[in-house]
Amino acid sequence: MGNQARPWDDIIPQEEQEIYRLAGFGRPSGLGTRPALLVIDVQYRTIGSHPMPIREALAQYPTSCGEVGWQAVAHIARLVARFRELGLPIIYPHVAPKASHDRGQFADKVPGVMDIPAAGYEFVREVAPVPGDICIPKHHASAFFGTSLASYLVSLKVDSLVMTGCTTSGCVRGTVVDACSLNYKTVVPQDAVYDRSATSHKVNLFDMASKYADVMSTTELLARLQEQAGAARG
Repeated sequence: MGNQARPWDDIIPQEEQEIYRLAGFGRPSGLGTRPALLVIDVQYRTIGSHPMPIREALAQYPTSCGEVGWQAVAHIARLVARFRELGLPIIYPHVAPKASHDRGQFADKVPGVMDIPAAGYEFVREVAPVPGDICIPKHHASAFFGTSLASYLVSLKVDSLVMTGCTTSGCVRGTVVDACSLNYKTVVPQDAVYDRSATSHKVNLFDMASKYADVMSTTELLARLQEQAGAARG
């Protein structure tokens, strides 16, 4: 995972990071030639109607991550704009409104997910889908579980995935693990995903970088996409 500063350096002891390096974890897997951008659960229910401290955001939506979500949205918007410029697929796996029969085990653990008003399910305007984007409603953490996502990826000839959205420890991680299991190269832009817990965010970034995905900043990813586009033209 290199010697540069990483977002988890203040959480994961250097000794433990060294053990992972010695074991061969964290080698980069790169980005394919036709990536798709996944914007996972970037709905007002996960950030609130406007930037506000987390405790205020929770009073509005118990599923909100507060201001960190809005900070990530700014980076997601940069990626959305670039993928549109390149004509690459953008897919929006999103939490479907829940009826009583959707309660399930997760709602038993987190009852507040059943009490979100309709406005909370709307896409955040700054990164909302446009005609031609693919929207996939889901009822569980992974965007692959019980959905048509894998079928769309095959049809679109996608060979790699860029995961954005939330939460880092929940739906993003669940989708990343399934993507790895399906042999997709995967990149997680560390500042374009978010979580209500900074600790959980950092630990899960470390774990994904170690085992399932490449983790880098949005700026670094945009530079790589630019290089790739230049090479394709050249």
